[in-house]
Amino acid sequence: MQSTRLTATVAALALTASLAGAIAGTASAAPRQQPVPPQQGKSLALAAADRAAASGLDGLRHGADEDLVRTAVTPWANGLYYAAYERTYRGLPVVGGDAVVLTDSRGKVRDIAAAAAPAIRVGTTAKVTKAAALATARKQLAKVESASAPRLTVLIKGGKAVLAWRTTVSGRTAKNAPSVLDTFVDARTGAVTRSTDKILHADGRGYHNGNVTIDTAASSMTDTSRGGFKCGGQNGSAYTGSSPWGNGGANDLVTACVDIMYAAQRESDMLKNWFGYNGINGQGGMVPARAGLSEVNAYYDGTKTTYGRNQNQTNQLTGIDVVAHEYGHEIFDKTPGSSGSSNENGGMNESTGDIFGALTEHYANNPNDTPDYTVGEKLNFLGDNKPIRYMYNPSLANNDPNCYNQLTSGTEVHAAAGPQNHWFYLLAEGSSPGGGKPNSPICSGGPSSVTGIGIQKAGKIFMGALLAKTSSWNHAAARRATLASAKNTYGSAECLAVKTAWDAIRVPAQSGETDCGGTTTPDFSLALNPAAGSVQAGGSVTSTVNTSTTGGSAQTVQLSATGQPGGVTVGFSPSSVTSGGSSTMTVSVAAGTANGTYPITVKGTGTATHSVTYNLTVGTTTPPTGCDNPENTYQGTLSSGQAAVQPNGSYYYSATSGAHVGCLRGPAGTDFDLYLQKWNGSGWVDVAVSGSAGENEDIRYNGTAGYYRYVVDAYSGSGTYTLGLSAP
Repeated sequence: MQSTRLTATVAALALTASLAGAIAGTASAAPRQQPVPPQQGKSLALAAADRAAASGLDGLRHGADEDLVRTAVTPWANGLYYAAYERTYRGLPVVGGDAVVLTDSRGKVRDIAAAAAPAIRVGTTAKVTKAAALATARKQLAKVESASAPRLTVLIKGGKAVLAWRTTVSGRTAKNAPSVLDTFVDARTGAVTRSTDKILHADGRGYHNGNVTIDTAASSMTDTSRGGFKCGGQNGSAYTGSSPWGNGGANDLVTACVDIMYAAQRESDMLKNWFGYNGINGQGGMVPARAGLSEVNAYYDGTKTTYGRNQNQTNQLTGIDVVAHEYGHEIFDKTPGSSGSSNENGGMNESTGDIFGALTEHYANNPNDTPDYTVGEKLNFLGDNKPIRYMYNPSLANNDPNCYNQLTSGTEVHAAAGPQNHWFYLLAEGSSPGGGKPNSPICSGGPSSVTGIGIQKAGKIFMGALLAKTSSWNHAAARRATLASAKNTYGSAECLAVKTAWDAIRVPAQSGETDCGGTTTPDFSLALNPAAGSVQAGGSVTSTVNTSTTGGSAQTVQLSATGQPGGVTVGFSPSSVTSGGSSTMTVSVAAGTANGTYPITVKGTGTATHSVTYNLTVGTTTPPTGCDNPENTYQGTLSSGQAAVQPNGSYYYSATSGAHVGCLRGPAGTDFDLYLQKWNGSGWVDVAVSGSAGENEDIRYNGTAGYYRYVVDAYSGSGTYTLGLSAP
């Protein structure tokens, strides 16, 4: 392997020389009156999003073993595009650390939302077998009906990465309640590290919408125009027959399906006609529905919605707001970040169902169920003819919290819907809307009043925010995302209304949120190209420091470096740049500097401080013992559970087919593993693994031309290793 084969960092594989200008928006300055053709605009938007993800722009940073893979693209208003990304680690899916990039049709990054994720340092070899993990997961339910095959996954939990087997188990709890558990079993200890019930229950009301029009096949309650959406009984089959469907009876199940299909189809139409969003799942369809559950319940479980009957068995729970609530859960589940595991996230999921229930009632405007902001007002669930939730004043039901500062980590999820429900009403209608609509209280310390902007605008802003949702979604993230959505979709006035409504329920201002006046908090990003280099003592090596403006206007960024060993100096030309510009970093190594690999922290300081790591290798290293004259030798030091990428934190390119040979010698008494990975066009994939017990590992792999890299994993034990590499 010749040194000339070593190329730039992984990020550079996906970057172009125009990275800084494109992200900052300086590369395209076409006047607004000259619209970009739609297809060209989409290409520019996605290219900008992919560059941002590859470069580790702000919240999108990722380690050498990690990649951000684009999983979805959603067109939005004003030529905007939401691009969703999921994180992978050594080819394994990562739960947590996902991100969304909002770009425009001129190739400018408008906003970034990212779930906080630590640099992942975890071995990928499971000690617990797949079968054992499955057995543990199945024990979480009293009765198991089905279970998916466990998949090895990296779970971000409490700021740490955990290697886990993930499986979904469906069945019944000890109390005979339906349950679908998304379960993670620690792949090293065998303990359940997280288990979240995907079934989301909602109390609703059962009544009929009168004589309505629904879309079905000629002889089946199947809607082929909405992705095969269907409604039937508990066996999962669609009811058959012909129009007119149902007999109008309160407990006739075909009639219940008429109510379900009517509400779900109106919700789907509302999303398209009011928001420009393609149906409930974003792809024109929705999960099927089942009527006739013999319980006082209605729920969504990720694969279907199910509806029971009320407590007195006088009707089915298939009213507009109940059905739209359940499909609101699907909207929450199918937008980026899916459903989270905390009570706060669960409360916001329940609130999302309530919000879409209100939106659908207003869109349908059915005289049998006049639009309102209450839930279950006709159910008589408690025998008092009262709603079970009041969006304009949540405290009217069970003293549920009106304000964000009233929430605790143990607030029950339906009660925890209160603050966001309250926010939405204030945004849509205001604190004193008049016209027969109820007044809404403002939390202590909030503004004196709130003026509403209308439910359609409020709904579109909320939908735009859901498209920027990540797995760490909470009220703080929702405030930031709704402000960005309002500003980019409408403008300053609507953005300020969103801010006032959040202030009214006491969700505080967030770092980096837009000020609604046309600018965002000034910020920048930092990247190195390349991020590693080798040099002999007495010589020097260079790298380019690229900066980008990611918020507000361009600013001066002062460059510096720390962590370099004695005898190594780092200089920058120029020493400060305007964000969007670049500087040449020169690393000079004095004669007599000890051989080794040294991480150097490069810092950029402006309104904030950002840093990246440069891996410097000095001199040559003695080849590892027992290896067959490797072409290149590398050394490094790892603590147990850590991993490193070689060569020098980067990769190499092989222009021909042939043998790739890796020879690892770790510290005595440890267990170090060696992986050879190849770039498949979208991520790094293991092509050869040597993971035997002990410190010494050898790989010989015959591969085709392409990009390759090695990963050294300290499975257990710590110390300095030596790695010899040869390539075709």
